[in-house]
Amino acid sequence: MRRTRILTAVLALAAGLLAGTPPALAAEPAEPAEPTERAAAAVSITADTYTWKNARIDGGGFVPGIVFNRTEQNLAYARTDIGGAYRWVQSSKTWTPLLDSVGWDDWGHTGVVSLASDSVDPDRVYAAVGTYTNSWDPGNGAVLRSADRGATWQKADLPFKLGGNMPGRGMGERLAVDPNRNSVLYLGAPSGKGLWRSTDSGASWSQVTNFPNVGDYAQDPSDTSGYASDNQGIVWVTFDESTGTAGSATRTVYVGVADQDNAVYRSTDAGATWTRLAGQPTGYLAHKGVLDAENGQLYLSYSDKGGPYDGGKGQLWRYTTATGAWTNISPVAEADTYYGFSGLTVDRQDPGTVMATAYSSWWPDTQIFRSTDSGATWTKAWDYTSYPNRANRYTMDVSSSPWLTWNANPSPPEQTPKLGWMTEALEIDPFDSDRMMYGTGATIYGTEDLTDWDSGAQFTIRPMVQGLEETAVNDLISPPSGAPLLSALGDIGGFRHTDLTKVPAMMYTQPNFTSTTSLDFAESNPNTVVRAGNLDSGPHIAFSTDNGANWFAGTDPSGVSGGGTVAAAADGSRFVWSPQGAGVHHTTGFGTSWSASTGIPAGAVVESDRVDPKVFYGFKSGRFYVSTDGGATFTASAATGLPSGDSVRFKALPGTKGDVWLAGGASDGAYGLWHSTDGGTSFTKLSGVEQADTIGFGKAAPDATYQTLYTSAKIGGVRGIFRSTDRGATWTRINDDAHQWGWTGAAITGDPRVYGRVYVATNGRGVIYGDSSDSGGGTDPDPDPDPGPTGACAVTYAVTNQWQGGFQADVRLTNTGTAAWSGWSLDWSFPNGQTIGQIWNAERTQSGSAVTARNVGWNANVAAGASVSFGFTGNWSGTNAEPASFKVGDQNCAVS
Repeated sequence: MRRTRILTAVLALAAGLLAGTPPALAAEPAEPAEPTERAAAAVSITADTYTWKNARIDGGGFVPGIVFNRTEQNLAYARTDIGGAYRWVQSSKTWTPLLDSVGWDDWGHTGVVSLASDSVDPDRVYAAVGTYTNSWDPGNGAVLRSADRGATWQKADLPFKLGGNMPGRGMGERLAVDPNRNSVLYLGAPSGKGLWRSTDSGASWSQVTNFPNVGDYAQDPSDTSGYASDNQGIVWVTFDESTGTAGSATRTVYVGVADQDNAVYRSTDAGATWTRLAGQPTGYLAHKGVLDAENGQLYLSYSDKGGPYDGGKGQLWRYTTATGAWTNISPVAEADTYYGFSGLTVDRQDPGTVMATAYSSWWPDTQIFRSTDSGATWTKAWDYTSYPNRANRYTMDVSSSPWLTWNANPSPPEQTPKLGWMTEALEIDPFDSDRMMYGTGATIYGTEDLTDWDSGAQFTIRPMVQGLEETAVNDLISPPSGAPLLSALGDIGGFRHTDLTKVPAMMYTQPNFTSTTSLDFAESNPNTVVRAGNLDSGPHIAFSTDNGANWFAGTDPSGVSGGGTVAAAADGSRFVWSPQGAGVHHTTGFGTSWSASTGIPAGAVVESDRVDPKVFYGFKSGRFYVSTDGGATFTASAATGLPSGDSVRFKALPGTKGDVWLAGGASDGAYGLWHSTDGGTSFTKLSGVEQADTIGFGKAAPDATYQTLYTSAKIGGVRGIFRSTDRGATWTRINDDAHQWGWTGAAITGDPRVYGRVYVATNGRGVIYGDSSDSGGGTDPDPDPDPGPTGACAVTYAVTNQWQGGFQADVRLTNTGTAAWSGWSLDWSFPNGQTIGQIWNAERTQSGSAVTARNVGWNANVAAGASVSFGFTGNWSGTNAEPASFKVGDQNCAVS
């Protein structure tokens, strides 16, 4: 959702993106007594059967396009900039992913620049894919076609690149199906490649050579990387379905071009000739062109920039197709805009109703405009009463994704949660005037009572995003106790998952990094956790002493500009940090002061030994480094043959001092998986592992003595996710061709408590976790001992955030007795019928107004005089009074 989203995919290039086509694979052999690492690793022929799911976050990235089918109700698709495409499932009101089959070699095809749903044959859907038009993406773009609504795909390769994550990606749709002759499609290309056409349902494509303008607008022509300097090209195609008959090509086609003086062209002879529309506005880019064929009106949303971040001025126009008349229907004067217009939709049940968005209004909020008279007059989603106070036509209920408040407490006129930003996708359901969806930089919002807008009643906006997971994952940890998963994410920082099936209430805060780059915990004290990350202004490191539930900021050494990597000592007594902008540093305690480490270069990747709290490791440019004095001094190992580049990830095995595994490299040099049993003094390369990019450990197999290894690798000519239960002697591929998720080279870890469970980092599809069908796999340990304390207690209950219909509360329970609790259960009743939505750091049951909150596994033990905290989001109406009394067992608690 922010500019940082481009960076994770760029790292993929350094990893050497070469892969074979995965064949079928086979059963994992039993663990040999003495595996020989220099021997070629055996690869099984049939993959273990795994069930794959997302650790729920719900959204987390930019959704630039939403497409409804015009002839079948409830058939809708969404596209993301780096995380693939999705289809709406009406029965569950969720999204299902459609491009998980994209493999490592084609990772760029997870970026979707356009979607088209066939209104003649609704089973057919098309996706134009490719992430970058510059060198960051080594492959060309393609058009994917499906005859089963995206369940399976065929691919037509293109002779140019496409840019699903490039500037201008919110304009569109660039891909369109002729509504009368559905074998004909058009595609607008970037980079000066022009307009393209297919006449065989997307199987082959050729350039429309007589189209007169390939576009000339670039966000920043001086950008030498080729990212912002690319010509944004042909940006949308719209058919006038009234100018054709079934089976014959539509005669009139409109095309939008990234050219501020020549933005709209038309053909009236099915593409044989093209002319610039006379009298059109100049000085702007037409982000969208939406046609109301019933009334003969083409609506256009204009911005002075290509978006999705920039845009300082804008206008809305209406073109009457029969007369050629242009009418400026802007809802505000151009002089009063500080934003451009992009999102644009017509109510197909009532075509005189039009809506548009001020997509680039970042502060105080985005704006949505609505007209019921074809743009003659407009109303706003919100307006000022007396500045800075606002009156909203809507209420927002984010109880299903409470992190969308960002735990913020802004000053008016800003509000939380925001209505949105980067709002370039806006669609009214063509079959239901009450349903609207719109994309933001973080989610899909929607409403099912939109027409209340017109009656003066408030309509309700909620996230409509479940199933669509779009985070870029930088790091993952799964501690042996406490929460099973903590993640480091681009754009939204990261989350602590106490339940993988539920959306966490909040991302990490205090501080709230824009992107978290590295995470670690103390192996023998998992309550101690450290994270490093990026922040425009503020500290770049934070610590937790309660397993990541709460955080406090550390102090940066001089010169720090980014998170880098960080490592916690095995006992949590000290930390080593390798931030961007400064050399490697070490500290005792929690980072109130740092000392420069010696003997190790700046930018090294750092990790800790998981047994000896004074041993830390580092890697940089082919050299492995070891410290035995808590990170004060490092010495270069004599080990040779390691990858010469810096695309390397390594980890030390829990429970065994000096047991280190290292993965990484590049296709033009050393690349693979190495193992050291002497603390990095020497490494042995596993010869059967041709390429490896990650390494992680999980619970040992039932009959094994060594922890299970997991890697994203190429083994035996196969690219995939692999597992070994015998120290790398043999490997089993555990994913399959339908579950590849593009680039998976950032991080992987097993679960130390559940055999077979693995967590996989993706670049845009969130955190994927898999459970094995093997005996012993897929069962969570019981975290709920029988709570039964009866000693004295005290409770602090505080509402920390409240919005219309919803609130967030924190509860602190203190054991004021003389004996420790080995489990706890807190009871209370809500006075006004409030209900709990999401809860964290506790399990809850509710019957009517009566609530019971119980401990989870990691916070069951509460010493005398100690406290435990949990929080939740809830719903209320009318009044939100606090509970008057609380009980632990049969003991009434003091309330403050």
